[in-house]
Amino acid sequence: MSTHVTESTMTNTPAPTTETPSSPVGKIVLALILGAGIAAFFYFDLGQYLSLDALKANRDNLLAYTEANFGAAVAIFILVYIVQTAFSLPGGALMTLAGGFLFGSLLGTLFVNIGATTGATLAFLVARYLLRDWVEQKFGNRLEPIQAGFAKNAFSYLMTLRLIPAFPFFLVNLVSGLTRVNLGTYVVATSIGIIPGSFVFAFAGRQLGTINSLGEIASPPVLLAFSLLGLLALLPIAYRKFSGRKTA
Repeated sequence: MSTHVTESTMTNTPAPTTETPSSPVGKIVLALILGAGIAAFFYFDLGQYLSLDALKANRDNLLAYTEANFGAAVAIFILVYIVQTAFSLPGGALMTLAGGFLFGSLLGTLFVNIGATTGATLAFLVARYLLRDWVEQKFGNRLEPIQAGFAKNAFSYLMTLRLIPAFPFFLVNLVSGLTRVNLGTYVVATSIGIIPGSFVFAFAGRQLGTINSLGEIASPPVLLAFSLLGLLALLPIAYRKFSGRKTA
């Protein structure tokens, strides 16, 4: 794909549509499903299985199953990652670590990318379906400048949000759904933006036995590097604004 096509795809603002109001029954059903899923996660204490101690305690069994049933292990891993991300549940970093341990740095990063991008897209669509109409009706006038700026520079903004660890992954998914960002732009920016962080955790997963906490992976130098990458993604926006003022 040429650079011209990519840039035009990322910067074009989607044309206004005349969509019919969403069914309130559909929204209620979807909200109940989400609530039930989140409640079940905490009620059955499923988070205990998404901990570093649980992963290390079961490493031999998980590795043996993966070696004997590689295809099934990949499918289960991606499916669990999709569900975890779509429901905005905790455990994303641990899942990425497990991906690196089970499948290696490169394949682990690939499978994480598929699961995380798919789950993030579902969370984005759910937030847009459930909440965007209400948010625009209630705060439309005050949000219009923000909406316009985000839609115009969506790719750079999203890349920055994905690269800088200070912005929680699940929160970016949900907030993005409330904007007018193009779905294709959101998917591409998410898929590309999570690669560096995914690779770092997947690579660390290969040394699972020597890791005592996730904080050892997300060290200050690593966080600083991600932040600098995120700021670099804003350079095109700064350049356009500076050039516009200079030629005005």
